[in-house]
Amino acid sequence: MSPRRIVHLDLDAFFCSVEELKNPDLRGKPFMVGGRPEVRGVVSSCSYAARAFGVSSAMPTSRALRLCPQLIIVRGNYRDYSDYSHQVMAIMGQYSGLLEQISVDEAYIDISDLPDDPVVFGKKLQTEIFMKTALPCSLGIGSNKMIAKIATDVGKAAHRGTGSPMAIRFVPQGTEAEFLAPLPVRAMPGIGPKTAERLAHLGIRTLGELAREPEDNLNRVFGHYGLELAHRSRGLDDSLVSGDHETKSISQEVTFARDIDREKDLLDQLRSMSEQVGARMRKDHLIATTVKLKIRWPDFTTQSRQISLSQPFAEDSIIYQSAVQLFKQIWANGRPVRLIGIGVSGLQEGYRQLSLCESPTDMERRLLAAVDELKVRYGKAIVQRGRAIKPKQSADNED
Repeated sequence: MSPRRIVHLDLDAFFCSVEELKNPDLRGKPFMVGGRPEVRGVVSSCSYAARAFGVSSAMPTSRALRLCPQLIIVRGNYRDYSDYSHQVMAIMGQYSGLLEQISVDEAYIDISDLPDDPVVFGKKLQTEIFMKTALPCSLGIGSNKMIAKIATDVGKAAHRGTGSPMAIRFVPQGTEAEFLAPLPVRAMPGIGPKTAERLAHLGIRTLGELAREPEDNLNRVFGHYGLELAHRSRGLDDSLVSGDHETKSISQEVTFARDIDREKDLLDQLRSMSEQVGARMRKDHLIATTVKLKIRWPDFTTQSRQISLSQPFAEDSIIYQSAVQLFKQIWANGRPVRLIGIGVSGLQEGYRQLSLCESPTDMERRLLAAVDELKVRYGKAIVQRGRAIKPKQSADNED
């Protein structure tokens, strides 16, 4: 039986790489994709030139500008990123049906059945993606998904300079524990700051120390999760590359320039985001079963609720109605809101635009498909709900 070989792909500074293709003048310059500081934006992605100044993803834009005053801010376009992501996944899918996309810029592929040397295959895949899309990527290769993911992270972390890493790190089977031993415990996916702090109280700061800790001690402190930590710290992971899904969820959120406390303004924002999420679902021919709402208060605490429906959906109205139901469970009248977001999950292929015997839902889907097409061709502002259009005063009514 051939050894298991898993490749983890991470598109280098993906959003920024796409923006450089659209505007070559950005190459080599410190820039970020995200929101502006006056609307309390955050960094979604930043160029490697910006990272040299200490700028990083998820950082508030205001702080990023303090670190790098010459930082260029690019708003970004998710549709462009989605299109490029589809191209990359199509290239990977040529080599194996066991392809698992875990985000717009990350995926696993199982190449156990391919005869190629793993590193030779990695270089071939990396080159093909760059030649066909001009996008740089880094790869980690190992005997399981966890090792492959960590290998990518280690390869990228070793990069120096302002260009894309284009790293390839291969961990041969049998060397997993040795590879993991010197790494900090936070290098393992799933270990967050709280778990790392609890491990530190036990004197455990590296994965090697975690691997040497008696399992009874870990089980006493962490329960069954402690046994999982012990196994994974030795390089063991039997999770499979699942080729039956791509996108796990679709979401949209907004951080307000100032805290919003009016119910109408918040509901208007929910409706707008419902339409954006619905349009993305229909573009990818997806239906969902669950709607999730997230609200962040001015003190940065966050609350979320979700609801699962009995029938799958792709309609804006269903997303909005479900979000409003969740909103009324969380929000107290007059309480200011800093951020609000909507997401859908339980995604599967199956959206259909046409039906011979049209129900009201079928008719709504046909209407939404026509609206989506108009927005793609002529811009989002071409179609608006009646309540969103402010009537102009006629000259006869002016004093």
